[in-house]
Amino acid sequence: MTASHVVMASSVAGQAATTLLGVIEAVGGFVAILFIVFYVAGRATGRLQKPIALIICLVPALFLVALGLVIPAITTINNSLTNQQFLGQQKIKYIGLKNYVYAFTDPATQQTILRTVLWLLIVPVVSVGVGLLVALLVDRMKHPSAAKTMVFLPTAISFVGASVIWRYVYDYKDPSLPQTGLLSQVVIALGWRNPPNWMLTAPLNTFLMMVILIWIQAGFSMVVLGAALKAIPEEVIESARMDGASGWRLFRTIQVPMIRGTLVVVLTTVMITTLKVFDIVFTMTNGNFSTDILARRMFSDMFVTSQVGRGSALAVILFIAVVPLVFYNVRVLRREREIR
Repeated sequence: MTASHVVMASSVAGQAATTLLGVIEAVGGFVAILFIVFYVAGRATGRLQKPIALIICLVPALFLVALGLVIPAITTINNSLTNQQFLGQQKIKYIGLKNYVYAFTDPATQQTILRTVLWLLIVPVVSVGVGLLVALLVDRMKHPSAAKTMVFLPTAISFVGASVIWRYVYDYKDPSLPQTGLLSQVVIALGWRNPPNWMLTAPLNTFLMMVILIWIQAGFSMVVLGAALKAIPEEVIESARMDGASGWRLFRTIQVPMIRGTLVVVLTTVMITTLKVFDIVFTMTNGNFSTDILARRMFSDMFVTSQVGRGSALAVILFIAVVPLVFYNVRVLRREREIR
């Protein structure tokens, strides 16, 4: 082994030791703080006991909310009002709402926003519809566990992992060559002699990427809606059947109204996930070939093309779109708890 290899190995070992020491110090400091806090709480008596308990419960939570949400939100809103081009830029100028005006007047950004709306309209509805249909069909099977596991399994896969899997499905080669993409092989076998290059053909590529998110979210919808369907009292179902309701009529007039709250919660949850989707588009096309969406464009403006002000404006627009869905979701959940 040469001297350079020895020096490199020693430097790597030194960096690893320093990192490990830093982790140990951080964990040790955190444990020490917890010990002190619980020691003080255990010693408190009388009038001080309740205020100290409130402080112990609220202060860490408020600190983490401020650190992870409030401060970044304020910083992002502030950046969106400036001409900042890169993070840490010293000389910046406040330009008001020009970044927002640009977002809604620039043709490319307009297409990105419209494409995001298209994702928002299609993916949640189809995901919930497929999940509900599978939940209804699986419950009629003799051994539903295996089928439920197969449908739910994609939910455990990361968006990047799912995208890598589907890249092989959508892989394209000239029809005269042996096919490695499953979709091309299937359509050629069915008689389509010259299928398109799936990921380069707009707007087909956008819909094919939606399939990936639907594939992931359908399992989540199935599990939650299946539990809601099972929670419907059997007496209600039997009474409806005695009154002549069956099949589609039973589903439309009894089952859907009784799980409406759960349907809304699942739908809004998938909508929030859809608004924030980034990994699929980034992995499949990196936003090229007319597939860009708001979250990926925000990332590109902030970290690739050095347009922090414009990227921050898109982040604020995305935040404003998500917040009403979150509040509505919370409201529906509270209403469900009150009914129960």
